[in-house]
Amino acid sequence: QVQLVESGGGLVQPGGSLRLSCAASGFTFSSGVMSWYRQAPGKQRELVAGITSYKSTNYADSVKGRFTISRDNAKNTVYLQMNNLEPEDTAIYYCKLSSPAIGNYWGQGTQVTVSS
Repeated sequence: QVQLVESGGGLVQPGGSLRLSCAASGFTFSSGVMSWYRQAPGKQRELVAGITSYKSTNYADSVKGRFTISRDNAKNTVYLQMNNLEPEDTAIYYCKLSSPAIGNYWGQGTQVTVSS
């Protein structure tokens, strides 16, 4: 059974940093594309960053230069390092697995709030 469990969210002041983690189980982690999405109140869920099994990455324009996605295949974990956070980054952040073999799965989400 595929499970994705996010952690690391919280309240941070503007300009601060957080690191989100997504611990995966139930599938061959190294073969899946892992992504972080976010959804702010009243807005659609949007892609933040993605990383392939070969560790090729892509980012939303709004987070380029501030966020870094990475993965540790030995620990079955994907990370999102978020620096210089802005109030506009406030959202629930979701981890997503995309696999041609087994389909798409989502984590339960972790809340990130950027406020002074």
